[in-house]
Formats: sequence, structure tokens, C-alpha cells
Amino acid sequence: MKKSKLNLIVLPVALLTSVLILGSCKASSTPIKPSKSSVQKRIEPDTIKKSEPEKDIQKTFNPGSLIQAVSEGDIEKTKEILNSSDYQIDEINEKSETPLLIAVHNNQVAIAKLLIDAGANVNQQDTIQDSPYLYAGAEGRTEILSYILTHATPDQTVNNRYGGNALIPAAEKGHLENVKRLLADKRVAIDYQNKFGYTALIEAVGLRDGSQVYQDIVAELLRNGANPNIRDNSGRTALDYANQLGYSNIANMIKAANAWAIPI
Repeated sequence: MKKSKLNLIVLPVALLTSVLILGSCKASSTPIKPSKSSVQKRIEPDTIKKSEPEKDIQKTFNPGSLIQAVSEGDIEKTKEILNSSDYQIDEINEKSETPLLIAVHNNQVAIAKLLIDAGANVNQQDTIQDSPYLYAGAEGRTEILSYILTHATPDQTVNNRYGGNALIPAAEKGHLENVKRLLADKRVAIDYQNKFGYTALIEAVGLRDGSQVYQDIVAELLRNGANPNIRDNSGRTALDYANQLGYSNIANMIKAANAWAIPI
């Protein structure tokens, strides 16, 4: 009887011991995962490279690229080329036309402004002695002319092929707004004479049709002090031409101005 009781006590103890042993074995069989930070520390030198600053690689352009871009009216290409610091902005074509002169020819206002802001020469002349400034004045490129007057330095000693300044052809071709802007700027000589002795006033009267726009130009010139008594190479004054051509309104304006004009 004592022996059976002892067996009953030993059996539960043995079972409990077996359970504890199995549990510890199971727990020890689970692998220990390394922490995330330790993995990062281990792989960082091999996988993470320091970023290097990007080098500013400047694109280069062949000679003639700017002339081509302007001729095609490609403003984005023009901007790109102008950002190239070593590009010759006043390069010329076979007619000695610069990119700026081409832009003025084509009345490409936005491109002309870009070129002027970049330092393009407004006085450089082509083979027929046109410059961006002279051509803008003569051909009614009013917005470009205004920009030149306010953002550049037109050389008043540079003449066109007829020996004239920007004002004379502006008056002769009927570009009233150009005449107004040139006179308001006050750098152009109002009584300048070209190779034929013509002033802006003489050309506006003697070479044109006496229509309203020319009456307005004559009035503007006289209002700003143009001398009506200057004679051209043939010895005639603006009044002589007005009388000869029957421009009575213009003749009357000139006669009224003669009261304060300087005799020549």
C-alpha cells in the first residue's frame, strides 16, 4: 500500500519535469533576430553612398547658331544661347547683319529685347550701313526703338548710307510715333542735314504728299524747335517746297513758325 502511494507521487513530478524540459528546448530553438538598427549600422558603409553635387555643365553652340535661332523666331533657343557666357552675341552673317539687326528687320520685339538686355550692340552697321537703332527709327519699329532709347546708348554720330540720323527717315516715311519718341528723347539733332542737305522737316515736306500724317509730323517738328529756314543743297527751304507743291496747310504752319525761327 505504501509503495503504490509513492508511485502516485513520483509520476506527477516526472511529468512536470518533462514538460519543463520540453518548454525550455522549444524556447531555445527560436532564432534571435538582430535589431533593425544593428542591420543598418552593418550595411550602411557598403550600401549608402554620399551624394556628390551635380556639376554645372554649360552647353556650347556653333558659330551662327544665334543668327539661325533669331531668323527662325525661336525665342527659347535664343534664350538658351544667350545663357552661354562665351557666345559672340554680335556675330554677323554674309550681309554683316547681327542677330539684333535681324530681329529689328522682322519686328521680333521679345527677341530684340532679350538681345538688348544681353548687351547686343545697337549701333553696329551692316554692309548698307543700317544699324538696329537707325533701322528701328526709319522703318517704324516703334516698340523696339523705344526700348533702345531707354535700355541702350544709341550713337548719334553713326549715320545711315544717306548721311542722315534716325529722325530724318522717320519723318520722311511718315512714322509719327517714332518722330515723337526721338524728339522726346532729346538726343537726336532735330536740324541735322544729310548728304543732300535735307533735314527731317525738309524731307517731310519736299519728298512726301502733304497728307494728314505729314502735316502732323511737320507740326511736331516745328513744336520742338525745327528751323524752317534751313536750305538744302539745292538752296530750297521747307517753305519753298510747300509752296511749290501746293501744300497750303503746311505752308501756313511754317509761316507761323518763322516768327521765332533762326534765319539761315
